[in-house]
Amino acid sequence: MQKKCIIIPAFNEAENIGAVIAGIRKNSDADLIVIDDGSTDSTVLKSRHDGVIVISHPFNMGYGVALQTGYKYAVRHGYDYLVQMDGDGQHNPHFLPELVKPIETQECDVVIGSRYMRQGDYKAGFLKSSGVKFFRFLIWLINRQRITDPTSGFQCLNKKVFTFYTADSFPCDYPDTNIIIVLHRMGFRVKEIPVSMVQNPSGRRMHQGIFTILYYLFKMILSIFIVLIREKSYYSVKEIDQ
Repeated sequence: MQKKCIIIPAFNEAENIGAVIAGIRKNSDADLIVIDDGSTDSTVLKSRHDGVIVISHPFNMGYGVALQTGYKYAVRHGYDYLVQMDGDGQHNPHFLPELVKPIETQECDVVIGSRYMRQGDYKAGFLKSSGVKFFRFLIWLINRQRITDPTSGFQCLNKKVFTFYTADSFPCDYPDTNIIIVLHRMGFRVKEIPVSMVQNPSGRRMHQGIFTILYYLFKMILSIFIVLIREKSYYSVKEIDQ
C-alpha cells in the first residue's frame, strides 16, 4: 500500500484550520502535516489539538518555502505521493479522491485541481482573470499544453516530483506558471482535473493590491525567462540529509 500525506502551509489560519483538517479526514486517510509559517495566532495550538503533525518556521518565510519544507519532510519519511492544499478553506477536500487517482494509477506525475474547468463555478476579479489568461497563453506557447489554472495550489505530486522540488532551484517565492514550465522541460507529465474552490473565507489573498499584483507579474515573467535560458542540468536534486 502506498504511503501518502497531505501538506498544508498555514500562516495565521486559526479561524479555518480546524474545519480544513476535519474536511480532509472525511475524505482521506492520508497523514496530515501542517507547515506553520511563523503564525502569531493559535494556528499551531489548534492543529496540534486536532492530532496532526506540525512543523513550525521561526518566522514567516513565504508560501513557497513552506511548501518546500513539506516536500523535504515527505522525502525524509518515505512517502510515495502527497497532496498540497491551502489552510484557508479554499480547496474542497471532497475532490481529494479524484485528485489522487491519476497518481495512484501512474497516469501522470502531477495533478492540478482547476477551479476553471467547472463552468461558472468560480468567479475571479478582472485583474486575476486577465493574469490567468496571460499565463495560460504563455504555457501554451512554451509547452504546447493547455493548463486552465496555472496558479492553483491544490495539487497531487508523486515522489519523483516532490523530490525534484527539494532542489535549490525550486522557486520559493511564487511556484506557479514557472514551475509548470520547468516540469514540462524535465519531462514530467501534468494533468488537470475540475474541482470546486471558494474565495478565501477571511477575505485575505496572497496577491492583494495593484502594486502587489504588478510585482507578482514582473517576478513571474522574469522567472519564466530565466527558466528558458538555463540549462536543464541546473535543475538537479542534491541528496537530503536523513
